[in-house]
Formats: sequence, C-alpha cells, structure tokens
Amino acid sequence: MQVLCERAVVTRRARPVLPRHVRLQFDPVRQAWAVLSPERIFWPNEIGVDILRRCDGQTSVRAIVQALAAEYDAEEEEVEDDVLAFLQEWSDNLLVRLS
Repeated sequence: MQVLCERAVVTRRARPVLPRHVRLQFDPVRQAWAVLSPERIFWPNEIGVDILRRCDGQTSVRAIVQALAAEYDAEEEEVEDDVLAFLQEWSDNLLVRLS
C-alpha cells in the first residue's frame, strides 16, 4: 500500500502559525530563542525568530514580508524570497502550519 502526502506550499496569501506542539521560547542560559517541539529543539537565527514571531495565523506572508522589509530597510523582493524559503522548510518539517 502506498500512502501519498500532499506538500503544503507557502504562498504570499498563506497565514502561517506554529502548531500546538511547537513553541518559541527564550532560553536564558544560552541567551537565545529556541523552537521546541516534541523531542526536538531548534535554534533559529535572529531573522528566523523575527519571522516566527509573526506566525500568528492571522498575518499573511505578504504582511510579514512587508514588515520585515521595513524593519531591515531592505527590498521586499529580496526579503520575500528568504521568507518563503524559510517558511517552506519549516512547513515541510511540520514546524509551521499554513492556513
């Protein structure tokens, strides 16, 4: 029996959110943000944390890109490629859900 799963594709209209089993938490010992999921821990860089903090299920990828471009004084097109790639990887690893 073959089971096929569909891959969720991140688009500008998607509204990413962290699933219930994933949480973003500051680690005071390492002075860094960690993403905790069952039996796994991830250490995203500063920009990754900025993206994940905006994944509230209400904010679209497009709005996240616009906010980050303004915050980092960068072109939206450059930011968009990075945000889409980051969220796609996290979605593929079931650490971000798309709505």
